[in-house]
Amino acid sequence: MLNYSQMSLDRASNLRKDPIWLAAQVNEQSRWLLVNHNHTLFDLNSVAVTFLNFNTVKNLDLTAAIFLGLDQQDISYFALDVSALEEALLVKLIGDAEFVDIRRYGVQVALEEGSMAALARGLCYWHATHRFCGRCGYQNHLVEGGHSRLCVNEQCKHQTFPRTDPAVIMVVTRTFADGVERCLLGRQAVWAPGMYSSLAGFVDPGETLEQAVAREVMEEAGIIVENVRYIASQPWPFPSSIMLGFIAEAVTEEIQVDKDELDDAQWFSREELAKFGNWHEEGEHLKLPRADSISRYLIDYWRELQDQA
Repeated sequence: MLNYSQMSLDRASNLRKDPIWLAAQVNEQSRWLLVNHNHTLFDLNSVAVTFLNFNTVKNLDLTAAIFLGLDQQDISYFALDVSALEEALLVKLIGDAEFVDIRRYGVQVALEEGSMAALARGLCYWHATHRFCGRCGYQNHLVEGGHSRLCVNEQCKHQTFPRTDPAVIMVVTRTFADGVERCLLGRQAVWAPGMYSSLAGFVDPGETLEQAVAREVMEEAGIIVENVRYIASQPWPFPSSIMLGFIAEAVTEEIQVDKDELDDAQWFSREELAKFGNWHEEGEHLKLPRADSISRYLIDYWRELQDQA
């Protein structure tokens, strides 16, 4: 299962538009997930997302609370950005827990908890970066439980919604003259030494997802592709993307790396990938991308195709 994609709460999209209903959800049974500078509160002893009870947070300013959804027992879950809170108060509030990047623990985090934390992080980031109306420049304020913002200018009242940037990510394959099928992976210079990953890029306005795949592979590696096939998607709110995963077949073989995009790109066989380490390992040996990413999912998907044939 893909990490960050198993958000099990009922988002109650229609109910959260009712201010009276929403206010009633802030009650003693409600659970609260804190976000601090895009980091999530964790219990480090159990590598679990920490959800606080209402009594712990009731003295905080809850006007910017973001409604995440209802669980099967109709308990409401909220996210709250505490980045502006004084350090002393924050330390007293969280006890032994600690704010960390969700991706530090990756696949160790329970799928549903990690998915809720990813949603909370993404929404908190959007609110922090969209405080002003994009049309008139006036301030806007949180509405609909944090799933929209409304301009305060009476002559504007423009309503905006959380932004998600679509990005394609793809494993490109080709069977060479020696009969061995290989996949195309690349690396950026800022990555961990030796780590290679699937090629990826943002979708341009006015193009299809399949066109974006072909364009990005050509721009980054100079390879022409065909038969672009969708595999899976993954929310990636780091800070605000959704990754759309594909497999494509290469028509050409000669790699021409665009150094503005990649540091290197190479063809790898399944046998070669079996010798790769993991992204977090020390040393400059070849490594696969992080296990909680769709890049790793796509690579493993392609590797397993041979076993299924």
